[in-house]
Amino acid sequence: MFHEQRMTVPDTPADLRAEYAADLASIVDRHGADELADGTALDRETIANLDRETVGTLSLEDAAEIQARAESAPDADTVVTMACEHLLLGMSTAVLDVDAVESELELELDAKEIQQKLERRAPMSFEEYVHLQFVIVDAAP
Repeated sequence: MFHEQRMTVPDTPADLRAEYAADLASIVDRHGADELADGTALDRETIANLDRETVGTLSLEDAAEIQARAESAPDADTVVTMACEHLLLGMSTAVLDVDAVESELELELDAKEIQQKLERRAPMSFEEYVHLQFVIVDAAP
């Protein structure tokens, strides 16, 4: 589950995204796209066609809506809060600041944008989350 604290990551952000896509797809398989569409802000087509590429087009909040349907998962708002808090905790553990994250990030985000996203003052896509998590966990001792 993407909101849990990670100590390791796969070799690439794409591999990490694929891992999360599989987790979210298993939730869709268990509940069905119609049921999830009825209980979330996502449309049925987006949910039904969720795969390793399309998962990156979701917002962090959208992914949390699906994740919240997993057994023993917290509600969607708590999933987002926990996910962002684990990123900040990971930065502390790895002794990273936003400038260091920016220098390793494969996305075009500057340090100010990264800080705003981590603090939830700006929207974050799931793709951005995956890349940030990859950089932060990969840098941890």
